[in-house]
Amino acid sequence: MPFAIASGGRIRTNIPAENAYNAMDIANRDISLRQLRLSTGKRINNAADDVASYITSKALSARNGALGACLNTVGDAHNVGNIAMDSLENINDLMLQIKDATAQAASGALGTDEKVALAKASYRLAQQIQTVADSTVFGGRQLLDTVFTANFIVGYDSKNTMLSVVINLMDTNHEFDINDGTGSHPAVQGMFNVNAVATQSESMARIGKNQENTNFAGIAGLNLEDLLRVHEDDLGIFDIENISTTLQSMANAINNINKTATYLGGISNRLTSQEELLKNQITNYKAAISRLEDADVAKEQLQLIKSQFLQQTSITSLAQANQNPNAFLQLMR
Repeated sequence: MPFAIASGGRIRTNIPAENAYNAMDIANRDISLRQLRLSTGKRINNAADDVASYITSKALSARNGALGACLNTVGDAHNVGNIAMDSLENINDLMLQIKDATAQAASGALGTDEKVALAKASYRLAQQIQTVADSTVFGGRQLLDTVFTANFIVGYDSKNTMLSVVINLMDTNHEFDINDGTGSHPAVQGMFNVNAVATQSESMARIGKNQENTNFAGIAGLNLEDLLRVHEDDLGIFDIENISTTLQSMANAINNINKTATYLGGISNRLTSQEELLKNQITNYKAAISRLEDADVAKEQLQLIKSQFLQQTSITSLAQANQNPNAFLQLMR
């Protein structure tokens, strides 16, 4: 704090000039500070500007960057779920066509040739199901091979512990149960594989004659390759004695496909909610960082003009104070 101290008749120490110089130096520093803030748009350009706010803003910036990465991860998880759901929808449509063809083959008005033709056409659809399952890929990984599982980091708590959402399409997942005609079970091996082979414990009553323990969509004994084996001498799964079981098995398979799709639908709803949360959190953190770091341009401009005025007046005062000792030269004449 400067004091207005007169130097009296002493000329060796010019206190008024020193006060004016110090005031000018303070004004110059404040002008430099205001110009820096106006140039960068930031109130805090280094830790010395505001120690407490600097720590807080840097912590918020670090968390905001992590949340941005989480938002990208949520997008990836959405993509995985959407790709798988779209494929399941396609498989469901194909299965409905196969089931409709099977129901049509149950009509007594159709002859053997017509039933064989329906079976061959249905087998082409089964081949397309295999193509859909094989081509459902994300990041170089098959999604419908019953071994896909992935953790997607969607957030962090206050201790930086990772929060994740799991998409688990493995055959051991109990979150979605499938119906094989006798009850609910976790997904089984080869759920969408036309050529799948079930374990002995998963075997059910076989459809047709001399068939392997195969399954499709969790239905043990349902082998879509049996459609290719239908011929004039042996209608197999299209035989009048077997077609009722075939229709029931296909209905159960369609139900299982839809159950898997609903599992992914639930995950997708959760991801949508998390995506909205992350977007809002990122926006709020940016607002908090802006409040701490960003300069108020109007206020800084006001302070700059004030400091520039003080700079001019201190220069004038310094010039006048430096002239004061000249008055004592009159005593020497």
